[in-house]
Amino acid sequence: MKFYNTLTRTKEEFTPIDPSCVKIYACGPTVYNYFHIGNARCFVVFDMLRRYLEYRGYNVKFVQNFTDIDDKMIKRANEEGITVKEVAEKYIGEYFTDAGGLGVVPASVHPRATENIAEIIDIVNTLVEKGHAYESKGDVYFRTKTFKEYGKLSHMPIDELEAGARIEIGEAKEDALDFTLWKAAKPGEPSWDSPWGKGRPGWHIECSAMVLKYLGESIDFHCGGQDLTFPHHENEIAQSECATCKTFAARWMHNGYINVDNKKMSKSANNFFTVREISEKYGYMPIRFFILSSHYRSPINFSQDIIEQSKTALERIFNCLDSTEFYLESAPAGELDMSVRERVDARKAEFIAKMDDDLNTADAISVIFDLVRDVNSYVNEDKANAASVRYAYDLLAELTGLMGLKRDELDSALEQEIKKMIELRLIAKKEKNYAEADRIRADLLARGIVLEDTPGGTKFKINK
Repeated sequence: MKFYNTLTRTKEEFTPIDPSCVKIYACGPTVYNYFHIGNARCFVVFDMLRRYLEYRGYNVKFVQNFTDIDDKMIKRANEEGITVKEVAEKYIGEYFTDAGGLGVVPASVHPRATENIAEIIDIVNTLVEKGHAYESKGDVYFRTKTFKEYGKLSHMPIDELEAGARIEIGEAKEDALDFTLWKAAKPGEPSWDSPWGKGRPGWHIECSAMVLKYLGESIDFHCGGQDLTFPHHENEIAQSECATCKTFAARWMHNGYINVDNKKMSKSANNFFTVREISEKYGYMPIRFFILSSHYRSPINFSQDIIEQSKTALERIFNCLDSTEFYLESAPAGELDMSVRERVDARKAEFIAKMDDDLNTADAISVIFDLVRDVNSYVNEDKANAASVRYAYDLLAELTGLMGLKRDELDSALEQEIKKMIELRLIAKKEKNYAEADRIRADLLARGIVLEDTPGGTKFKINK
């Protein structure tokens, strides 16, 4: 199993630091709004990393934080006339709604910055005591040039970094490259007591403190979007390794950008879409499928046409599963065909080989569609039997589940209503009341519910 490491710019064979537990930290959202399609890529990709490692037999501890105090949080609280804590509670709840819809498994721990202030202060204090940080007017800055390897993650020479560095108005830094660990309190903002007076943590330091608390001094994977490589992750490495004198993360994984209609996503360009907005029109699963259909490191383009194609592709998988389930209800008995077993086992080996090669979900999904064709072929063979078809079906269901692909959840009351309508239509057809049967079908179709009569019974699907 190999993964690309941003730090070394090479694919490296995976060997866990501790065989008993793979430790992963993924940067989570700043909870001041619904998360957008770009955020979703990060959440889905590293959810897939976790799922696959567990599938391959590893015990995984996965930590994803919530940044619940920063300038954007304070601004949103002022706009809505509520507290920063209330903003956080609201949008953490909305995160779990959307992430759950996308099939993202909750992290082992979801720590919040405000719940780890003591740990943040401890690591800042350690850096001050070691001479890697200093206090100035109530702020505490990291003394960047004391970390000789600064720039090793982003592969940017120190002179280039210096050329782009600035000292903002109000800052009292020793050097333009120094960055904030602790911010002095401002009137009306949340603050906590510290050795340097009242204040709140800088953005970068919270991740280092939470990795140390929940995962230890060295971890197997640190994950995030490509945009976090510099300065966020670069700064995390510097402050963490100066505090502990240990390698912070064995490997760094970064997902590529998402463009919208071949343009960079931004609010000013009016092409900024939240997952909530997209899901209301297309459902959540087409979004997950769209994200996994490309290699995680490649830039991808989001458009209405592409999400429609993703929805159609998903239906091919689900229709195959549904049709096979109907077939198996009345399939003839028989022994497992060894040639079928060999072909299905070969598909599984091919899938694993693709995923072992730097989490190549794009090629892995191609294997799933090969398996869909296989299953459909087996069902239609003259010598088909339940054992052979079941063997292929089980692998298709297994791999689809591993990818986190499932039908968007249907409201239980609506599902019962649809089933009742199907039952009434069946009664009408038995009584040769075809006008009533057609009326029920037309009524459901007007609501976006399509009926399909098959030898195994009537199926339905909902078109969003």
